[in-house]
Amino acid sequence: MLIDFVPTVSGVSLAEAVGFKKAAGGAPANVAVQIARLGGSAAFIGKVGQDEFGFMLADILNQNNVDNSGMRFDPHARTALAFVTLKNDGEREFMFYRNPSADMLLREDEVEGNLIKEASIFHYGSISLIEEPCRSAHLAAMDIAKKSGCILSYDPNLRLPLWPSAEAARKGIMSIWNQSDIIKINEEETAFLTGGDDPYDDDVVVKKLFHPNLMLLLVTEGVEGCRYYTKEFKGKVAGFKADAIDTTGAGDSFVGGIVNILASDPNLFKDEKLLREALLFANVCGGITVTKRGAIPALPYKEAVLQTISKSLNSIQH
Repeated sequence: MLIDFVPTVSGVSLAEAVGFKKAAGGAPANVAVQIARLGGSAAFIGKVGQDEFGFMLADILNQNNVDNSGMRFDPHARTALAFVTLKNDGEREFMFYRNPSADMLLREDEVEGNLIKEASIFHYGSISLIEEPCRSAHLAAMDIAKKSGCILSYDPNLRLPLWPSAEAARKGIMSIWNQSDIIKINEEETAFLTGGDDPYDDDVVVKKLFHPNLMLLLVTEGVEGCRYYTKEFKGKVAGFKADAIDTTGAGDSFVGGIVNILASDPNLFKDEKLLREALLFANVCGGITVTKRGAIPALPYKEAVLQTISKSLNSIQH
């Protein structure tokens, strides 16, 4: 979990930005908040600095009904910061401040194992795999989750500037690939992980990225929606068109949407009709998120998502 500094004006470089708005971010924390806003129950495990920003982040989780008892505060390292450049279409670039930041220093003995044992789904990214001791803490947490029967949910969230090299990123991301039950990637990550193959080619995706233990592979395509792959079937669900101001957090909102439904129905990936309905819901979550700046401030509540779905269904019928 970190602080994103988002420029107050889109379409300018970091050097040209006159002001920044601070927003809580960090993909797994975004997912946790989205689940809580949809009425699910979520907890977050991670490390921040024992500083104003760290306390602010813990507080934001608390305000959003996310259990933050798994958070640790490092007295010697700062909370991570990211400065985000917004292009005119809402897409973004990141500049990170972390050398090392507190999140990289989470140790295996600091992981709150009981929180994981109580969960039905354990969700994680790949940034925590980049550096020790956090990598070992991440692997230990996955091990606890596997042993206690959690569904393992993985969104690599590729951030190339944080890895030593592109090759290290590919190797690191793939090092835990075959242990995950659900994986969500976007088109850019698909191309990167397949070594530059066509990310829209179903055969490439299935051959190179689907593994025998996988229940569900999701490839998101922004406004175009998402594709889904299970052992039995595959298909595509159309996206939700929205005027994008800031795409930060949209993928996490999508993940929160689908994971929350999956928690109440673990057999979702076996029923294509139910899965498609769940993915439509998740697409709308992501679509609403891009209409506001920042990640957590933009994540929608359940009522807003349901209202948006019924509005768009009405307009289709008329």
